[in-house]
Amino acid sequence: MDFELSREQRMIQKNTREFMKNKIEPAADAIDRDDRFPEGIWQTLGDLGFLGIALPEQYGGSDYDTLTFVLVLEQMGRICPALGLSYGAHTNLCAHNLARNGSAELKEKYLPGLISGERVGCMGLTEPEAGSDAVGIQTRAHYENGHYVLNGTKTFITNALEADVALVYAKTEPEAGSRGISAFLVEKGFPGFSVGGKIEKMGNKGSSTGELVFNNCRVPSQNLIGGENEGIRVMMNGLDVERTIYAGLALGLAEGALEAALDYSKKRKQFGRPICEFQMIKAKLADMYTETEAARSLVYRTAVMADKADKGEKGSPIHKMGAASILFAAETANRAVDQAVQIHGGYGYTTEFAINRLYRDAKLYEIGAGTSEVRRLVIADELIKRGLSYGL
Repeated sequence: MDFELSREQRMIQKNTREFMKNKIEPAADAIDRDDRFPEGIWQTLGDLGFLGIALPEQYGGSDYDTLTFVLVLEQMGRICPALGLSYGAHTNLCAHNLARNGSAELKEKYLPGLISGERVGCMGLTEPEAGSDAVGIQTRAHYENGHYVLNGTKTFITNALEADVALVYAKTEPEAGSRGISAFLVEKGFPGFSVGGKIEKMGNKGSSTGELVFNNCRVPSQNLIGGENEGIRVMMNGLDVERTIYAGLALGLAEGALEAALDYSKKRKQFGRPICEFQMIKAKLADMYTETEAARSLVYRTAVMADKADKGEKGSPIHKMGAASILFAAETANRAVDQAVQIHGGYGYTTEFAINRLYRDAKLYEIGAGTSEVRRLVIADELIKRGLSYGL
């Protein structure tokens, strides 16, 4: 499989890298300290075309493939994973799901604003008693006089505090289990919809996390996405892409850790010479590089595979590959930041160097979008059900 990037992909990769280095890196410490992004960041991302990178051209997007989407997340992860986290929630979890599953009217109404940065999006699935067990959600919705009435609470929602629209899952037929879930697009200002308090996190600061509260929230029936009781299809439809793009973010984080460790080891001297000359430091750098490159190959391959599966390729192993890519990339990132802190020594335990921020950011990627434990179950279940597949 050829992963040679096209000229256009390299240009997008370069432009993203320059934006992150020139505009975000100088503000990264302030973002972490103040737990907020620079004013107007969504409009800036929209103006630069990032928000529409994988969305249809007819609504203002660029309609690039999943690999290009991954390249953007990768560059964000190297400098400021928090921005990539919020960007992915907006672009993939909300806008991309809407583009794939929404009616023509909903797409026409909401996608242009989401692509331009005029609107901010989020996705509401996780609840206080339903994390990895997504089918166990307790939020309810029933039809009433041209509206669906929602009641329940969503938690750990990325972009909750800024979001203008939320793609929300609720049970419309509770007794039907997974077949009784529906998806809705809920707009800020709908009666009965409010945002709970901000959840303080140890990492990924700047990317807000909060609760969505529905108290007899009235949602117009035309804001139903994909049909009543078809929410699980909407949810699963984009899950493999979600895992793949967040694997790209974790990959970038691992690269950022390696860059920081390599740079520091060349500058830091002990016993009269740079510590990069010591064998134990060399071994750490070599292992970090090798695992990062292995993760890149897996993530890029999965991104290409995701688009082929989306076009109807038969027998695609994308479900287990999506889980495998984020599993390996996330654990690679965590090993990389751990070794990078070790190379920094005592300075790595201070807030003086950026590696402390990457260290705190990395853990989320073994937890969010399905824990590492759940990802292993997905992979094993797919192996048991469908057997091995090496493209033979």
